[in-house]
Amino acid sequence: MIKERNVLVEAALGALAGAAAAWVMGKVTSYLYEHEDQQAREREDAARDGKMAYGVAAEKVAELTGRELDEDQRQQYGSAIHWALSLGAGAAYGVMRDAVPLAGWSKGLLFGAVFWLSVDEVGSAALGLTKPPQAFPWQAHARGLAGHLVFGIATEACFQLFDAHE
Repeated sequence: MIKERNVLVEAALGALAGAAAAWVMGKVTSYLYEHEDQQAREREDAARDGKMAYGVAAEKVAELTGRELDEDQRQQYGSAIHWALSLGAGAAYGVMRDAVPLAGWSKGLLFGAVFWLSVDEVGSAALGLTKPPQAFPWQAHARGLAGHLVFGIATEACFQLFDAHE
């Protein structure tokens, strides 16, 4: 029987799971990108105007504080935003996990799909961090979905390990 954990513990475990899941997701999406059709990669790169969404987010935050970022700072702060989002998403998963009436891996897959849809497909464009989804080739969407499904599965896998060691 699994002992109940309090919300802070669930959030902390979720943040750890989110960090692990982000690392795994990064490996998977990098591999997929490197093996993608060259024309699709070029179309995606053109749609990004040479900038990743997290770098654009870093620029927007810097603008709010009256600062300008150089390329290194944009990448560094963009990476920090990416990791913060991953830890936050993992923490949210940890807190909400037991409220979802699905079993095991289904929870992780649902989480990954919702995370992809809300961040990659809707949120980034709505916040002005990327062009709208139709500006990107289907391969970019498929890779993003695959990556986020992996994120969800890896997050759930961490929680299954946490649960098994109680």
